[in-house]
Amino acid sequence: MSHTVASNRWTGALNIFLLVLAGVVSLTPMAWMVLSSFKASFEVTAYPPTVIFSPTLENYATLWERTPFLHYAFNSMVVTVSSTALGIILGAPAAFVASWTRVTWPAVLTLAARMAPGTLFLLPWYIMFRQFDMIGSYWALILTHAVITMPIVIWVLLPFFDNIPRSIYEAAQVDGCSPLRIFFRIGLPLVAGGLAVSSILAFVFSWNFFLFALVLSNSDTKTLIAASFNFIGEGSTNWGALMAAATLIALPPLVLAIVVQRWLISGLTLGAVKG
Repeated sequence: MSHTVASNRWTGALNIFLLVLAGVVSLTPMAWMVLSSFKASFEVTAYPPTVIFSPTLENYATLWERTPFLHYAFNSMVVTVSSTALGIILGAPAAFVASWTRVTWPAVLTLAARMAPGTLFLLPWYIMFRQFDMIGSYWALILTHAVITMPIVIWVLLPFFDNIPRSIYEAAQVDGCSPLRIFFRIGLPLVAGGLAVSSILAFVFSWNFFLFALVLSNSDTKTLIAASFNFIGEGSTNWGALMAAATLIALPPLVLAIVVQRWLISGLTLGAVKG
């Protein structure tokens, strides 16, 4: 009995140690980024690293004075929210149909497109949007980012729809419900947790993706992640302003994750259990 208690204590201590270690490893780069945003630019790259320093808001002042930061933030929000919504609108019905029919090869194709390097799509996208005079428009960025968000939505929602007992669908069909009505009245409410998970993941991936925004946008539609590269030059880099920009860019996904944390955790747990 005492041996079992001692073993459980060692197991609990090991779990706590591993959790603390994982937290330190994952949070250290973020803490370094935030602290660097309050350092003078030359102190960011100082070696050995400066631990004790005089905090300054100069880097954030540089963002507001030298860049239309709020305009870039508005562009990022428009593109990210719209592409996430488009991914949900297209991906949720696709996941429902794939689960209903047990035909998943179309979903595999979307995953293959997501796994391919973005540079493979860049030239075809650019030529196509140039033909339609859409370079520099919001729609060019929204459509290209939907290529990122839709596969995420499909593959996150698939196990949620698979977990719904077939008897529920069959009972609805006996009552005369069409597949479309079953999807809206039964399927979507039962996968609300999955919608929260897929939305936050799609938002984060779209928010942080810069390749298409770097090429398909202009000064009016440039997003934050693409605009942050303005601080990187051939001769020198303003590391302080870059760290300040990175800190502010990381805030919206972080705040969103905190707000939907309860649904996010419960959704991930439910989606991992096969009913």
